[in-house]
Amino acid sequence: MKIEKMTFEQLNDVCRIENECFVHAWSKESLESELKNDNSLFLTAVENGEVIGYIGMSVVIDEGYIYNVAVKSEHRNKGTASALINELITFGKKNNFSFITLEVRESNEKARSIYSKFGFVKVGERKNYYSDPKENAILMTKYL
Repeated sequence: MKIEKMTFEQLNDVCRIENECFVHAWSKESLESELKNDNSLFLTAVENGEVIGYIGMSVVIDEGYIYNVAVKSEHRNKGTASALINELITFGKKNNFSFITLEVRESNEKARSIYSKFGFVKVGERKNYYSDPKENAILMTKYL
């Protein structure tokens, strides 16, 4: 598996993954807009020429805000999400970030466990942040 900066040629593959993983998926136009944004970083995990996952982050001065991490269902539990998260943390350290943060569904124990493994800690909650189904978000932050 190789982690690389997302390209415009990968947008359709990333959109398919986005639609598979999320009820409220980002549109191709939104993803394309973020690729053009100098304050965003999107990476893909590629295996045998196939995009199998991606991660996106907004950069605000010395802070990182993770948008999404998504992996194709048949490639889960193989370290893809961990490799993507690790690459963002490495980027944050190289660029002297203060922290990287994100929101995650309260019920998403698997994701919360992965983030905890990388040193993200719960710093708060957002009540009823998610819909379909309505659910609280847990704010998790890794201080660098």
